[in-house]
Amino acid sequence: MIKTQNLTKKYGESFAIQSIELDLAAGDLFGFIGPNGAGKTTTMKILATLLKPTYGEAYVCGQSIYRDQREIRRLVGYMPDFFGVYDDMKVIEYLEFFAAAYRIGGPKRRQVCNEKLELVDLDFKRDAFANTLSRGQTQRLGLARVLLHEPQVLLLDEPLSGLDPRARIEMRAVLRRLGQQGKTIMVSSHILPELADMCNKVGIIDQGVMSVNASVADVMKQVRQQIVLQIDVAGDREAAAKLLESSPLVESATIDRNLVLVKLQPAVEDYSELSTLLVQAGHKLRLFREEEVNLESAFMALTKGLGKRV
Repeated sequence: MIKTQNLTKKYGESFAIQSIELDLAAGDLFGFIGPNGAGKTTTMKILATLLKPTYGEAYVCGQSIYRDQREIRRLVGYMPDFFGVYDDMKVIEYLEFFAAAYRIGGPKRRQVCNEKLELVDLDFKRDAFANTLSRGQTQRLGLARVLLHEPQVLLLDEPLSGLDPRARIEMRAVLRRLGQQGKTIMVSSHILPELADMCNKVGIIDQGVMSVNASVADVMKQVRQQIVLQIDVAGDREAAAKLLESSPLVESATIDRNLVLVKLQPAVEDYSELSTLLVQAGHKLRLFREEEVNLESAFMALTKGLGKRV
């Protein structure tokens, strides 16, 4: 759905973005992460055909940004980080105005607008004036606007910026639903936790250079060189830890907050025999699971040394 090759934008001798390579399929929810000024907005504007690259190629739904700009604009919904609303328009009137611009006419226009308001959980504000909405509600209205023409690709520039915790949760839920509908979504942010629990792919960009571009699973695998198990047993945890440490699969076993933390030897992936070892020794298992790698920790590990701004 989105594919770029050596995508580059220069201003004079300075690179806004340099050699960006993307390959996103239908249903991908791609988190585009980087500090302000890293090149996120530049990349999105090029994909939306609002800015021409210096060189390189990009395809959206198989259409070239050089030859097929009109078609791409029918397929893409682009939401900038800041946009205005008209003070004298109600929410439903605002959407109908843009639906008319998309040439959605007749009874279908009101139907489409109502559907999008319901999708973004804003139907209860349909008759409120647009300029009276909260920041979170305004962001959802902007999302409803870019969904009017049923785009296959969504380019959302910092849609969670400035939202309170409840509004961020609500917006993330909406984006997940859109991903489940098969839409390809690129969503940018300079704050990793905003995207950590909803994206299946992430890209990390700084000073125009993408240092990480992979699935969330691959990022986790890259960071986690060893598996750590969290184990809880009924009874003597010290004895359980000593028993586990005797296994050739285990590098160390320590007690931390009523859990036995077991670090496996490097490259060990099959640890099923450890649970059998404990049970055969008479220990009753309460918990036996892998410790999760937090995406924020992975981000810090992968970007170490790339600069203080990341």
